[in-house]
Amino acid sequence: MKHDIQTADDVALLVDAFYNKVFQDVVMQPFFAHVDYPTHRPKMIAFWNFALLDIPGYTTQVWDAHAGMRISPPLFDHWVNLFVTTVDELFEGEIALKAKFRAQTIGWMFKEKMKAKLDHENQ
Repeated sequence: MKHDIQTADDVALLVDAFYNKVFQDVVMQPFFAHVDYPTHRPKMIAFWNFALLDIPGYTTQVWDAHAGMRISPPLFDHWVNLFVTTVDELFEGEIALKAKFRAQTIGWMFKEKMKAKLDHENQ
């Protein structure tokens, strides 16, 4: 039986497993090829620790850090699916459900903000 996400070590495991998928995924890899993962990793762990376990330490606005990316709505959906799949492979429980919901919310928010940004640029 899988356990729930309970500790910062669990979050680190989730982040590492997810980014391993992203860097190997033929759809997502081109958008993440430039990412220096050893530098990016602590930021992502801090974000998910804050989002899931209420551990302080992440202070950046998520959208601001990613606004320059040109990812289409279907790619955001793919990102969410990879994240949800990773959570399901590793964990189950209340915080695991929260992780999947947060990822879906982030994907929706990014799609809406990207759409608004592109609409504004095309005016």
